[in-house]
Amino acid sequence: MNIDIKDVSTTRKSMAVSLTKDEVAAEHKAVLAEYMKHARLPGFRPGKAPAAMVQRQFGKQIDEEFKNRVASKAYRDGLKESKLDVLTITDIQTGDIKPDADATITVTVDVRPEFELPEYNELPTAIAPTDPTDEEIDAAINALRSESAKFEVSQGPAKKGDYIKLSYEGTLDDKPLTEIVGDKQIYAKAPTTWEEVEGEHEGVIPGLGKHLADVKPGDKKTVSATYPEQFEGVPALAGKTVSYAIEVQEIRTRELPALDEEFFKAQNVENLDALKTRVREGLKSRKEYENRQSQRRQITDTLIGKTEFEVPASLLEDETQGVLRNIVEDNMRRGVPEEELEKNKKELYESAQKSALIRAKTRLILAKIAEKEDVKVDEKDIDAFIYREAMMTRQSPDKLVKELTKDQSRLRAVQQAIIIDKALDLVVSKAKISLVTPKA
Repeated sequence: MNIDIKDVSTTRKSMAVSLTKDEVAAEHKAVLAEYMKHARLPGFRPGKAPAAMVQRQFGKQIDEEFKNRVASKAYRDGLKESKLDVLTITDIQTGDIKPDADATITVTVDVRPEFELPEYNELPTAIAPTDPTDEEIDAAINALRSESAKFEVSQGPAKKGDYIKLSYEGTLDDKPLTEIVGDKQIYAKAPTTWEEVEGEHEGVIPGLGKHLADVKPGDKKTVSATYPEQFEGVPALAGKTVSYAIEVQEIRTRELPALDEEFFKAQNVENLDALKTRVREGLKSRKEYENRQSQRRQITDTLIGKTEFEVPASLLEDETQGVLRNIVEDNMRRGVPEEELEKNKKELYESAQKSALIRAKTRLILAKIAEKEDVKVDEKDIDAFIYREAMMTRQSPDKLVKELTKDQSRLRAVQQAIIIDKALDLVVSKAKISLVTPKA
């Protein structure tokens, strides 16, 4: 056996493995022997048929298996001899493999990049206080009350939090929007819709709720709405300021339930103090979780900023396709038409690739830290993954276990993801922490 390795790039290698005709012949002999052992031919007991007859009967299958065996042997032996840290096989050129001749198999692989780990102990991270303020507790309790709120008809004037029933019709440069927005007529006019006065969540028309304070039933007014520069709903409206003629049809005022025994019973608490305690604990847990996630982001940003290396092309492409799928699914859930996504596919791909580069670098750095720190996956880690996945996908844990048992490549991917996650948790646990009070 002879091995010739050439650099295609810093992370891609071409490995030409040459096998002698004796090595090749041995593989053919082994495959033929296996077929002879199990072949059933008329007039012969299993394993007793002549080699020539078995070769004639199963020649195509034997030839295919033989070539696969030679290619596999070349790759295994080449990998063992070269000690390349292979991430992905990107191409295999087998040439013409014959039982009585030398063979050269050329395997192109992407390898794990070589780089020096930055210092990852005691990296600085900033977190926010976790003790909720009285104002936050009151706001959370009011949010609970809002979930049980009743909306009573009001004669106005409308105030923040009220809901307005209204009609609207838009024009752009004195041209009716009905002639501009095509089948997206919801942006042009509506005989009836509801809008929250100065609400946190906008409706179809951007900023409409900010124009509704102090209106009364029957009021008519013209308001302006400016669409975002990157508006995907109707590209013709992107960055444009549109005039909308609105007519107020009805006002509904939000009436919060009283903090009384009935409300406390609905919340499964005895009194206001008990409710505040529960809300405080919930807010504290949420803040702790947000701090943890923030630390993870800070750590990965720091590690990437301190490390320079080329990401293997196959890994980057795999990550890009994963990010791109998430982007497309998110856009489709938001109602973006497929033709719109197709029109912007170049921009979407470039955006996905930028995110993928960060993800790929993070994985490679954390994998190297995991190796250095001897991070392992144990049974508890797999059990925790199965429990979380079962909860998210609403499948039975037993079904997931069976799927992972059958699909070893998926199981290895799960194990690798767990190792990377544990490595990040390890670095976070060693981080220096400073407390930063958020600006009001």
